[in-house]
Amino acid sequence: MIPRIALIAHDKKKDDMIALAGEYVDFLRRCALTATGTTGGRLVNELGLAVERKHSGPFGGDLQIGALLVEGCIDAVIFLRDPMTPQPHEPDINALVRACDVHNVACATNVATAHLVLSQLEAAMAGPEATPT
Repeated sequence: MIPRIALIAHDKKKDDMIALAGEYVDFLRRCALTATGTTGGRLVNELGLAVERKHSGPFGGDLQIGALLVEGCIDAVIFLRDPMTPQPHEPDINALVRACDVHNVACATNVATAHLVLSQLEAAMAGPEATPT
């Protein structure tokens, strides 16, 4: 199974997303990636990843990813949120995180949990012999 991962980062977290994705670039190349507008553009331009880009978050990108999630087309969400800056599309953000909870989809909202989610997905894709006991 190819993991289907959504990648989203608020403006002040985009550099963190690029650094994170850079650490997992070989794994992410084997995944089906979806991202919001600017984040997706940076992943394509800076890391050469193949990414299905949606609109930017404030223009409905979070909702587009939420719709994919509800349809069963997303296995995990990496959403590096900026908790210190008010977001104009906060209701959309909350709806996406709620959809993850309702549909039991892993949702990492910071770099520490993103590492855990990505490392587990990578190990699962490698097979049982690669999973630590």
